[in-house]
Amino acid sequence: MSDDAVVKRLKVIVKEHGGQLALANAIGVDQGFISKVINKKQDVSYYLIRKLCFQLKYSPEWLILGTGDKMIHKQDSAKLITEIQMLRTEVDILHARMRAYELELQEIKCAGTNQKQQAG
Repeated sequence: MSDDAVVKRLKVIVKEHGGQLALANAIGVDQGFISKVINKKQDVSYYLIRKLCFQLKYSPEWLILGTGDKMIHKQDSAKLITEIQMLRTEVDILHARMRAYELELQEIKCAGTNQKQQAG
């Protein structure tokens, strides 16, 4: 998902709700959180997407992909949000595994360097 594209659509939502403070109040988050996301000081999170979709009925397809209707009109949207959450969890697991492999590789490289120094 392109954060720039999602932020652009988030700005549309902010405008429709009369500003960051009004939107923050409508979904129960801090206005500073909205501001950080819009100013790209914080990544767009599943937490924010979920609140916008569940509480304000914005379509996850529109919010994330920029396609389809802006507002939720179907019962399948809750299923889609759940699927997005599961995919996000899978991505988080893959990132954790990648970090573990990177650390393991770094340890192997350090051990190899130490063996060369001791042999030389």
